[in-house]
Amino acid sequence: MATLLSATDMPLLPATGSRTAASGKISFLDFDFCDLSVADALAAILERPAGSPFAYVVTPNVDHVVRIQRRRSDLWPAYRSAWLCLCDSRILSRLAANAGVKLPAAPGSDLTAALMADALSPGDRIAIVGGSTSLIASLREKLPAVDFLHLNPPMGFAANPSAFAEARDFLVQARARFAIIAVGSPQQEMLAWHVARTGKAVGTALCVGASLEFLTGEQVRAPGWMQAMSLEWLFRFLSNPRRLWRRYMIEGPVILPIYRKWLSRRLANGSDGPG
Repeated sequence: MATLLSATDMPLLPATGSRTAASGKISFLDFDFCDLSVADALAAILERPAGSPFAYVVTPNVDHVVRIQRRRSDLWPAYRSAWLCLCDSRILSRLAANAGVKLPAAPGSDLTAALMADALSPGDRIAIVGGSTSLIASLREKLPAVDFLHLNPPMGFAANPSAFAEARDFLVQARARFAIIAVGSPQQEMLAWHVARTGKAVGTALCVGASLEFLTGEQVRAPGWMQAMSLEWLFRFLSNPRRLWRRYMIEGPVILPIYRKWLSRRLANGSDGPG
């Protein structure tokens, strides 16, 4: 069972966060990533006590970048309004390094695991959007001192105004210290953005996809050596090729022309330039 730490009495931070401002931003592929490791990001999150104005964390990977650059430019506001933008992909980190940009990989799954493992205090409230009832039961068994609230919206709820409003209102009314939005991209980022726009919510939300399923064992994550070699995508593809073949075989490789275009523009202009 995870260790639950005692609550700390920390001053309220503004939505930008002092650690984020100090560490600066890393502009890559038109995203303003935070120069934060998983440990630094977790520390910044924990500095925001219960009742802090709502802020959310996005974790773009190759799939996110391809989507927003090629098909869904309307999603930019959801990403650019995020409090923290962390690089979820070691592939993106390697591409950045090839261009002389030091971009740390801070996978959302690692951040979620770190938060749930030993960073929670008894009585902390966590609102979870997405995930099965068995997943929530597993979390409650592992962390009985934590107050879990749960809503699992229907598939494709972002296109259903009433279902989307229900999810938004759930997060506003939960008054939770933390929220885990695990309904896949881009629905989770859209939901977080709309919650923030209400101006009524509190807490810190993580948009982290399947992270909870890895944590509870409903999905198996790639072994460490495959993660270190940037082959986690291959493990996921082989685990479910019927569902993921298009993402990894057709859409994923589009990151290369996106990268080449960004690199050419950067070399021509001497900077990343606007998105």
